[in-house]
Amino acid sequence: MSNCGSHMMRRRMIMVMVHMMIVVMMMKNYAYADTNIIFNPCDDSKVKRWDGFTFGLAFSTKESFFLDQIQLSPCDSRLALPTKNAKLAIFRPKVDEISLLTIDGTNFNPILSGGYVVAFAGRKYAARSAPTLVADSTHTVTNITLVLEFQQGTLENLYWKSLGCDSCSGETSVCINNTVCAVPNLKCRNNGGPIDCNIGIQLTFSGTDEKRQVLNSWYEVENLRKLSLYDLYSNVAEAVPGHPQ
Repeated sequence: MSNCGSHMMRRRMIMVMVHMMIVVMMMKNYAYADTNIIFNPCDDSKVKRWDGFTFGLAFSTKESFFLDQIQLSPCDSRLALPTKNAKLAIFRPKVDEISLLTIDGTNFNPILSGGYVVAFAGRKYAARSAPTLVADSTHTVTNITLVLEFQQGTLENLYWKSLGCDSCSGETSVCINNTVCAVPNLKCRNNGGPIDCNIGIQLTFSGTDEKRQVLNSWYEVENLRKLSLYDLYSNVAEAVPGHPQ
């Protein structure tokens, strides 16, 4: 075979290999494609692993989430949360991916909204977490863990999980009730202090997806309980010039 023929053969083989690589990459991306078309946190959805899932966080007073001593979902209009200075944040993480969700405190003060937060999603099951305190007149909780529990792809429960105070460090973070780390408000940047007191939520998943695959990101976080994704992110942000903080 001439050098020209050999060169053409190698070129065809390379083109075939590149084509195969593109097909494999497309198949991989398709396998992890987001097939969940529900974007409203107050609508029901059934998800598989790596789908996007929309849920909400409502900030208000603890009493605002109850009617006749029964806790209702923030989706329930009977709570009339808009009339109670409540604030809402919407997120769409990937199912079973460990995520760090942050609430920018530049234009948001959780104390003014009541200091408590409830996570929620869905209409039929109206899944909602218990109200948990994130800020009061003396401290702001900057790092909390939220678990979304699914059964065969349907959200059935959201609950806050305490990882203890192993990640509390120095004078900048104190332990509250032996459950969470918090920053004294006087040390927060919006009060003239040196610390970024944005609320950070470590989001994890448990249970099973639509195809009955086990969601196990919660167990991964539990094994890393001495680490804080929020602290890790903050350290990286401070080390990168020009990174927004």
